[in-house]
Amino acid sequence: MGNAPGVGIQASPAAPKSEPVPFSDAALVRAARLGDHDAFALIVSEHGPAMHRFAARTLGNAFDAQEAVQEAFASAWRDLRLFRGDSSLRTWLFTLVARKAADLRRRRRPIPVDDEMLLRWAASESSGPYEHAAAAALVTALDEALAELPVRQRAAWVLREVEELSYEEIATVLGVTVGSVRGHLHRSRNALQERMSPWR
Repeated sequence: MGNAPGVGIQASPAAPKSEPVPFSDAALVRAARLGDHDAFALIVSEHGPAMHRFAARTLGNAFDAQEAVQEAFASAWRDLRLFRGDSSLRTWLFTLVARKAADLRRRRRPIPVDDEMLLRWAASESSGPYEHAAAAALVTALDEALAELPVRQRAAWVLREVEELSYEEIATVLGVTVGSVRGHLHRSRNALQERMSPWR
């Protein structure tokens, strides 16, 4: 099956934030449902980087993340008519990515975590060699700590702390209750706080 419109090109998770799309998600969804490839490409452009960040942090490497995101957007293009607007488009897309990531985890053995994306977050372009080295060490420690968390705790932490989703949105993405989300976040934060204590 071919890629969905606008999905075939490698999306960099560290690309600068795109300019705001001058159309609402609702308008883009309506147009895409009618077969407008340009509208769907705008959806991919607007939401793709966040989808890739989430997939990369939960899967641990950029290659599987790219595959999960491409498969998720292919499903979104095929099943856009099923999106009823009960949640935001962003939440629905996160849900699709979470499912594709889970499928990939079942099919593949774990491989080393890709640190490059968090390195770019942690070190600004103006930082010197010392700051960059310190940021690299911090990122490595955080990645190792995240990798030790159960998958749902890791996903909940990334969705809350990196993507800033609400508890209700995270519950929708992970297919759990809000109470479960609170539990996952409490345990993940405690585990990370203990593991990262030398960096405080």
